[in-house]
This record gives sequence, C-alpha cells and structure tokens, in this order.
Amino acid sequence: MRNILVLALVSGLAAGASIASAQAPVETLARRGWDALDNGRPADAAAAFELALKGAPGEPTLLLGAATAALLAGREGAARPLLQDALRADPALAPASVLLGELLYRTGDLQAAIATYQNALTHAPEHPQITRRLERWQKELELHGRFTQEVGVHFTVLFEGPAEAELAARAVDILEAAYWRLGAALFAYPPDIITVVLYTREQFRDITQSPSWAGGAFDGRIRVPVRGALQDVREFERVLRHEFTHALVRSIAPRHVPYWLNEGLAVYFEGGDVAGAHAAVAGAEGKLLPLSRLEAPFADLDAARAGLAYSQSAVAVERLMDRAGAPSVVDLLTDVGAGVPLDKALERHMFISYDELQESLRDATP
Repeated sequence: MRNILVLALVSGLAAGASIASAQAPVETLARRGWDALDNGRPADAAAAFELALKGAPGEPTLLLGAATAALLAGREGAARPLLQDALRADPALAPASVLLGELLYRTGDLQAAIATYQNALTHAPEHPQITRRLERWQKELELHGRFTQEVGVHFTVLFEGPAEAELAARAVDILEAAYWRLGAALFAYPPDIITVVLYTREQFRDITQSPSWAGGAFDGRIRVPVRGALQDVREFERVLRHEFTHALVRSIAPRHVPYWLNEGLAVYFEGGDVAGAHAAVAGAEGKLLPLSRLEAPFADLDAARAGLAYSQSAVAVERLMDRAGAPSVVDLLTDVGAGVPLDKALERHMFISYDELQESLRDATP
C-alpha cells in the first residue's frame, strides 16, 4: 500500500502543478498540499487541499490529493468518496483508480475493486501495476466463488468444502474468544466483520504471494493455510490469534506501524513461546538485526533470518510492555499511526530512546 501511495504522490505532484485554468492561489495551495504529503504531514496536506477545492470545486487532482491525505491519516472512510468523485470527473486518472481499487480490496469489497481496475484499463490498457493486480484478484474471486461460509458475530470464515467445515466452525470459536480477550488487552474492538479464508498451502501461496516460511497473512482479511490443522489445533489457534492481532493493530493505527512492532505484538499476544524468542535472541550474539532494518516487511528474509526477526520483535515488545504497560503501547501506536516519528513516540510514551531499546535486546534475559 505504501508503494501505491508513493505512486499517487508522484502522479499528483505532476498533475497538481498543471491544473488547467486554475488561478494562482489554487495552484499554490495544491503545491503546498503535495509538498506536505511528500514530507509526511497529512494533516497539513488535508487543510491545503480543502482550501484549494473551495477555489476549484471538483478538480480531480485536488480530490486525489485530499484522498491521499485522508488515507495517510488512516481515514479510509473519508478517502473513498473523494476518489470516486475524482474518477467521475476524470475516469482516466490512473492514480485515483489505483488507490480506490486497493482501498476497496483492503476493506473486503473484491468485486468492486475488480470493477474499478477493469474500468481503469479501458483508459490505460498497458498499466502494469493495475494489470498484475487485476489478474490476481480475478483468480481470487474465482477461487472464493467455490467456497462455503461459516458466519460468526464478528467473523465470516470462507472454506472450500465439507472436509473443512469442522475447522471453519472451530476457527469462528477461536476468533470470537480472541476478539474479547485480545480486544480487552489492547482496548480495541474492530467494528467491521473480518473475513477469514482457509486455504490449502498451494492456494495460500498463490493468492498471497507469501514466502515459503509464512504461516498466515493479514491484508484486511485473515488468510491461513490449514493442511493438518485438525491434527495440531494448538498451532491453528496460535496462527489465528497472531493474524487477528494484526487486525487489532490496524484498527488502532492503520498506517506507519513498523513491522517489528506489529509482528512483535502479534507474537506477544498469540499465546506462543516468548521464552523461545528470548533464547533465540540470546543465541544470536553478533547477528542481531537493527530494529530500524525491521521496520520494513520481513518477506525478503530467508527462513532463519525471518525467525530471528520475529524473535527480536517479540522481545522488543515485551520490553515495552514490561516498561510501561499496554495502555502506553496503545498510545505509542496511536501516535505512530498519526504520523509521529517512531523515536519521538517511544520517548514520549515509553521514556526510552530507539537506541536504548535496541541495546536492551543484547540482554535477552526475560
């Protein structure tokens, strides 16, 4: 999603600088808005675009800018109508199509996401990003069309056939329990029904494009490969709780959360072996990865380094929990999600510097 936003920023900057027939104040405000986005200040950008739109109502590139600012601030509900208005004004505005399609997909409206990209290709038939994503989404829609549903209060579980029916019912029970237990721990209860998809290992890899070591994924939907899950229910429960924690984190901070913090919280709350994480970190003397390196996705790491990355993340989160408690960690997430730099948020809520947190990992004794 971050790469898509960068695409929108670059395209928007070019477009905003050449608003046809716009008066100078509007052009100045538009430039100010894109500059603010480029420098990570979505609130300033939103204010600039709001003023610009008063001078040029319905201008599609300004609507795109306002939508991008809303997305960066975690206000997906506000971004959607802005993107739709931009595309009504200019159906060929590819960055708006990219953002709207991704937003629809992330919120579970796969059919609308596909329709958005299909329409975009009528105006930009060679657009590589839209073409690739559309192919994956159509494959996913075809696969899910064969699935059956198990419906809970807060979760809908999709599964392929009768053989997985018992597992789907178990998944609903596990997740409904986690909804209340983990929600109480982080003071967050996702308001929307969360879709959970149970795949074969092959389907999981094909749909998610995850590395071979991945045991689950969350991209707005919880996706889990389930081969052998009934023979190892404890592991199945762990994976579901892990992925649901990501949903909780997103409900607190939809953007900007470093991967080590997100994954560390998931390991901390999954009910797994945090003691094992301490042992892994203690045994990796001289091989620890900087936390700053672990702010980015782990997908490009091999299995061994990914395992160490998860262990470091879990130990770092446990340090924060022990130091200040869950309420302060939630405040940390809230600040980071609002665009506060991580080092400042750590000092404000954890009373520790980023360097000090990194150094504390060298002593992995619980």
